[in-house]
Parts: sequence; structure tokens; C-alpha cells
Amino acid sequence: MDNRQAIGSWLSGPRAAMEDAGADFGYRGEQLGLPEEGPGSIARPGRRTGALVVDWTLCVLIAYGLITDGYNGQTTSNWALLVFFVLSVFTVGTVGFTPGKRLFGLRVVAVDSGRVQPVRGLVRSALLCLAVPALIFPLLLIPPPPRLARTVEVRV
Repeated sequence: MDNRQAIGSWLSGPRAAMEDAGADFGYRGEQLGLPEEGPGSIARPGRRTGALVVDWTLCVLIAYGLITDGYNGQTTSNWALLVFFVLSVFTVGTVGFTPGKRLFGLRVVAVDSGRVQPVRGLVRSALLCLAVPALIFPLLLIPPPPRLARTVEVRV
């Protein structure tokens, strides 16, 4: 094996090395019966991050302008988190998207029924506000919050 191939496989990660060896992992969302690309496919991380940035910016502006009036940076951040939680619970639990998700062409759907119920929106929002997806779940190797809430974010 050429050294460049060894370095390339190391940089690509174990999944790429396994796929090169002939393993077939399928595509994201295949087990849920979702299409590989296009409308209804699982949303990519870039779109999800963009939607989160838009939603968070909107919530910070609401907290700064309407609640704290620029009183304190920490106070504004705490209020922004509360506004984000309320916005997420009400919008995802009723129509299936937040303003940022709508802007980026995303929607949250329930795995089994296709429509997110308010309780699932509450669970998803609470876990997101606690930063559970980013901090705890990858370390413990247990199912991420979307699986606990039985929801998935798809492209519209």
C-alpha cells in the first residue's frame, strides 16, 4: 500500500475505510424509509446549523430589545435561551418548523406519523436547550435526542 493511501484512509475515518473494504452502510435515513436526496431526505448538518444560527439570532434580538433592554450580557443570554425554548416548543410542536428552519427549507417530522405533536416538540426542544446533542450523547454512545423524541429533520 502506498503511504498516501494509508494517510488518506486515516483522514477519511473508519467508515470510509470500511466502505473501501466493501461494507455497505446505506444512506442516512434509509432505515426510516426516507429518500436519499431531495424533498423528504434527512437534512444535512450545514442547513441545520444555519437554521439554528438564524433562530438563535432572532431570540437574542427579542431578548435584548424586548426583555432586558441590553441590561447585561449574561442576563440577555439567559432570556434568549428561554425565548428560544418557547419559540421552538410552540413552532415545532404545531407547524413543524421554526423561522430559521423555514428559511433553510427544513421541517421536523415524527418518525411514525409524520406530524410532530406538542409533547414531542417539548422533548426535542428541552434536550436541544440543554445542549445534550452536542455534549453528552456522543460521549455516552446512546441514542440522540431526535430518537428519544422520535422526530427527524427533513428537507422540504
